[in-house]
Amino acid sequence: MFWVLLLLLAWAVAGIAGTRLCLAAARAAAVDADAGRGHDLTLYEAAFLSGGPSRVAELTLVSMARQHRLLLAHTGWATVVDPRGRDEMERTVIGAIGPEGQSPIAPVRTAAASAEPVRGLADGLVRAGLAVPDGAGTTVASAVRQVRGAALAVCALGATALLMPAPPDLPRHLVALWFALPLTLSLSCLALARIEVHPYSRWASPAGQRLIGAMARHTGGPGDDRAYLTSVAVRGIRAVGEPDLRAAFAHREQYLDRYRRQTG
Repeated sequence: MFWVLLLLLAWAVAGIAGTRLCLAAARAAAVDADAGRGHDLTLYEAAFLSGGPSRVAELTLVSMARQHRLLLAHTGWATVVDPRGRDEMERTVIGAIGPEGQSPIAPVRTAAASAEPVRGLADGLVRAGLAVPDGAGTTVASAVRQVRGAALAVCALGATALLMPAPPDLPRHLVALWFALPLTLSLSCLALARIEVHPYSRWASPAGQRLIGAMARHTGGPGDDRAYLTSVAVRGIRAVGEPDLRAAFAHREQYLDRYRRQTG
């Protein structure tokens, strides 16, 4: 009766993941509805809430490139044109490029994303109730990932049980039916989460998501530079319209590997 142990394990995995998702959804629903009221998001804040520290670095690079203070070549390299940063994030990017004024984009992006200005930005958003604390393992997004993993685990355990020799008086379809129950539990939790608390966000709290949605709906006309940068902050590099600029980011990993080989 080893399959019974597998069934109990499947129920445990599905039950624990489902409980965590319910608790995370309850915490999200209990967030102060007034959090962030009257707070006007900056572009950096919108970028962080939409895509985290890396999105803030990408927004800074794109913004400086559009102002012709930074050259982002389609080969994946960044070159400083104007060494005077207008804010802490721009100065961080220029510092990450280095004294030679030229560097592959990938290490610049990584260094800028982990710099103190981004950490300060994150801390301010957490205090305002707009961002999820760093390392929180009970957010809805992380709980949904756990439930998805639980569903896959139940399928794997069920398949293992079906491949094992079964007692002669126990039809295999009955074994499959027993494992279908914890799988149904996991899928039901995912469906309810999709209906009640979607979209899931790793970075933004429910209040932060509301502000991002409002910001995205009021971005101005198509020729508005702020509208363009808002779109990049919310959607990321895929919102970049210039082919050469998109290519610069598309090739960043390739040129980071080459840079590492050249520098040993």
